Amino acid sequence: MPITLRVRDVMEGGIVTLDGNLPAIEALKKMLENDVWSVVVTINDMPTGVVTERDLLKRVIAKGLDINKVPLKDIMSCPLITIDPDASFGEAWKLMVEKDIRRIYVVEKGKIIGRVTRAGLFQKLLDAVLALASLKTLT
Repeated sequence: MPITLRVRDVMEGGIVTLDGNLPAIEALKKMLENDVWSVVVTINDMPTGVVTERDLLKRVIAKGLDINKVPLKDIMSCPLITIDPDASFGEAWKLMVEKDIRRIYVVEKGKIIGRVTRAGLFQKLLDAVLALASLKTLT
């Protein structure tokens, strides 16, 4: 029987959310405090978009805007791309490739419970290949 990795098996926790009216500097502070490179942006307490370190660089710093004044809602990427925790590893990978994104958020019963990153999926795939290779050398 084949083993199927599900999104819930490879997702990461540590989701940080911030109100969309807060200035961009707050996202940077939270990213550094929590050792993450994205924050979920909420509008009226509803997860609406995401701001990444790249968004801060491209949409604020590179344009010479004031990071202390630009609201997150003005620089967020939306809509938030989500996936079910029981979706397969392959479905998550395919969605990221099709949408050309680096992370997707895992939603269960209407609540964000984690995220899957392209780098995280690649690491899990590499770990599986190395584990299989080591089994083959043992036989």
